[in-house]
Amino acid sequence: MEKFIKEKKVCVIGLGYIGLPLATLLSKTGYKVSGVDINIEVINSINEGKAHIVEPKLQEELEAAILSKNLIAYKDPPQSDIYIICVPTPFFEDSGVKKPNTEFIFNALEGISGQLKAGDLLILESTSPVGTTRQLAKILDELGIDVSLINIAFCPERVIPGSIMNELIQNDRIVGGLTKEATTLTSKFYNTFVQGSVIETDAETAEMCKLTENSFRDVNIAFANELSLLCDENKIDVDELINLANRHPRVNILKSGVGVGGHCIAVDPWFIVAQDPANSRMISLAREINDNKPEWVVQKIKDFLKEEFQGVQNSNIKITCLGASYKPDIDDLRGSPALEIIKSLQEDKFTAKVVEPNLISHEGINLIELADVFEDTDLIVVLVGHKEFLESNFLDKLSKTTYLDFCGLVP
Repeated sequence: MEKFIKEKKVCVIGLGYIGLPLATLLSKTGYKVSGVDINIEVINSINEGKAHIVEPKLQEELEAAILSKNLIAYKDPPQSDIYIICVPTPFFEDSGVKKPNTEFIFNALEGISGQLKAGDLLILESTSPVGTTRQLAKILDELGIDVSLINIAFCPERVIPGSIMNELIQNDRIVGGLTKEATTLTSKFYNTFVQGSVIETDAETAEMCKLTENSFRDVNIAFANELSLLCDENKIDVDELINLANRHPRVNILKSGVGVGGHCIAVDPWFIVAQDPANSRMISLAREINDNKPEWVVQKIKDFLKEEFQGVQNSNIKITCLGASYKPDIDDLRGSPALEIIKSLQEDKFTAKVVEPNLISHEGINLIELADVFEDTDLIVVLVGHKEFLESNFLDKLSKTTYLDFCGLVP
């Protein structure tokens, strides 16, 4: 069966933070892979063997995939045997309610609908509201396609930026098809390159599982962030408190930070809330706590500066911000609370410089080199705990300056 599946042609739709690593891995495994994206610059870059995102091991493996001719990027999907949809699923606001935006999924489906043939495998990896996979079948049926001949399944990605190439292989996967046959076939496909367990269920359970995983993490982060607010009011070091509490054998509190960003944890819980707000009050409240944390951080910075620089105009106060990405050691700015804080300070006319080791440039922010952190600044604000900031020499210098640490970087 493994040989039979690897003879199939694979089409990965969406060559972003998930699709490109997946397409690269599949080509390395031996599949002939067509990568599809709507961005012609991304297509050209990939076909030249240049990754447009920063991810350990991705660049060298992409170069090998292109050289082997097992991976080619296209704007339009060629006919294949296995189709994997890996497009974004953001949310939009409707009368103050955050609702999932599945437009990119259905656009991707429309793009491949004319290519589908009997026996094909259609897999949705994009995080989706419960019922989306079944909606794919309904749309295909309305287009006159006999969906009983197409194997449709949902298999959510479960990787973390910075370790995607490893986790695509090592992590367990959850597979849920619309039929038993679809589930079995999808499971066999993932078992050709996944070393973790591939666990079978139905489509709706698989969809809810992905949303549950990220909502669980969001709730736990919200607890830590709420503790930071309580500790600040009571003049308690939140990091010391959490370290002490975690010495209890059944307590494992996360570190507080400046909020939650990225395309998963900050988004997926809203998919649950939108479908059933009455029964998802804790999930909704956690989202609000984490969404409000950047505003609290900005206010703490402004309060500190008002006390330290009485009568000085904001434009004459120089702030250096450490980190702009949404988590340590990546270049991803999607939904970054650190970036939100930086832009808020700029809007208040503060002179803000940014050290982001994972970026060369970014429109709208003044990026400086790590070596220039301690030059010509009135306040250093720690927003993201990049590894470069954890060097002992750097921490020693930082501890001797005027700084505010919002992610527990300084011991």
